[in-house]
Amino acid sequence: MRSGALAVWNARELLWSFVRRDLTVRYRHALLGVSWAVLTPLFQSVIFTLIFSRVARFETGLPYPLYAFSGLAVWSFTASALRSAVSSLSGNAFLVSKVAFQRQVLPLASVLVAAVDFAVSLCVVAALMWYYGVPVHATVLALPVILLVQLAFTTGLALLLAAANLLWHDVRYVFEVLVTLWMFASSVLYPVPRLGGIAGAVLAMNPMTPIIDAYRDVLLRGTLPPSGTLASSIAVAVITLAAGGLLFQRAEPRFAELA
Repeated sequence: MRSGALAVWNARELLWSFVRRDLTVRYRHALLGVSWAVLTPLFQSVIFTLIFSRVARFETGLPYPLYAFSGLAVWSFTASALRSAVSSLSGNAFLVSKVAFQRQVLPLASVLVAAVDFAVSLCVVAALMWYYGVPVHATVLALPVILLVQLAFTTGLALLLAAANLLWHDVRYVFEVLVTLWMFASSVLYPVPRLGGIAGAVLAMNPMTPIIDAYRDVLLRGTLPPSGTLASSIAVAVITLAAGGLLFQRAEPRFAELA
């Protein structure tokens, strides 16, 4: 893992060039440009607010539009990064098969591009906090810790999915099915910890739920995440990153012949 991190650091200029390329390709012909990073979760928030305010009401302790948008913004960061990362190697087959470079930069670029979108979304979260009169607490200083946990977790999955999809091209199709189910199994739109019962216990094991709740705690509720829950999230993120990096390195010798 250490050698892989060092290799990526040495290839940082190449990484940034891929990030710039992906951002340019994504928004160059879009009339609203980077605004789509905000508009997509915003439209979703409006739809789910209408649904959950009329059909199923959950006590969140926060204005539901703010609750939903914050959850969707965090979720979109990971989901968008993984959607792009899963085809990052197969979509650059010529480079992977013909050019010698640190191939980790391709899925990592997908994660960093999604991070740019997430940064824009956080500005909207701040605007909604102002609109609903939610004060900024000192706990916001813990935000970088939560972000690092999500980055590590997402990067590990991105490396794993990118390598797996090059080995087995069915992976991206299976992923598209599972990622939708994964969203509804997370505390994006409703508070999973309040479900109770067997279903609540099972869904609480979803690693995205404590990450999403941690963002809401430090940004919106003015509290720190429970130390045990945060420690578990850090452990899961580190294990996922280490496993993804190790599997990627072991599979890399086969990339050129499979691309």
